[in-house]
Amino acid sequence: MTTEALTTEVLPLTTNKVLQRKLIVFACFLVTGMTLIPVVMMVLVAFQSDAESMAAKPSFWPSSWHPENLTRAFELVPLGKYLLNTVYFAAGTTVLETVTAALAAYAFARLNFPGRTWLFGIYLATLMIPSQVTLIPQFVLVAKLHGIDTWPGMILPHAFTALGVFLLRQFFLGIPRDYEEAARLDGANRWQAFVRVIVPLAVPAIATLAVFKFIGQWNNLLWPLIISNSDATRTASVGLQVFQDTNGTQWNLLLMAATVTTVPLIILFFLTQRWFVRGITMSGLGGR
Repeated sequence: MTTEALTTEVLPLTTNKVLQRKLIVFACFLVTGMTLIPVVMMVLVAFQSDAESMAAKPSFWPSSWHPENLTRAFELVPLGKYLLNTVYFAAGTTVLETVTAALAAYAFARLNFPGRTWLFGIYLATLMIPSQVTLIPQFVLVAKLHGIDTWPGMILPHAFTALGVFLLRQFFLGIPRDYEEAARLDGANRWQAFVRVIVPLAVPAIATLAVFKFIGQWNNLLWPLIISNSDATRTASVGLQVFQDTNGTQWNLLLMAATVTTVPLIILFFLTQRWFVRGITMSGLGGR
């Protein structure tokens, strides 16, 4: 076959691949733009005047910018206190769940004990139970333990999850046992091998679990809404509901408060996206 014939056959294939890649990139930009539209609208309305945001035919682009809406939003409700409470709540549940999930996952991945497979299956079966089903029993239990409107009552019920155990177990199964055996030969006990060998190797998966948990609890509304009764424990999501109940539909101030509560999550994602992507691509691929 001549060089001209090879070039003629290869060129259409290359052109098709380039076209497909451009279409994929265009589709990604399109989906990203559609996803960002509500966020952009929220920010724009947040800087509008009261009359403009309440108009029957609102203009989403502000005719004049009102940065003082930020100060007004903080004056109407203790938004700073709500944000600090959200950090306590999200960080506390994230730390506890990461620790408990890592310990349980290591036990299911490395320890041999009777009924391990059955117990792990039952544990995973709890994922099929909607959280709304267990909401009332959790509330009754916390109430009997005098945990209403307290930080232990807010945090402890969400400090354990089967999803985190499954994620870390799959990652632990992909770590060669030779590393642990080498540490044991050097005199390390099982706990030392777990802390000094397994945990450092599992940082991507642990970071992914921590980011997922933190974001989930930052946006959690139902449980804090039921448990918290005062500003001492109210989170930002509950604070937005209180804001609307006490100040009506002042859309510019409400969306300014929503913007403030969203900014920390955006910053968190940009700071942890490297671990986030790495953990997503690596977790669950080495299980057996």
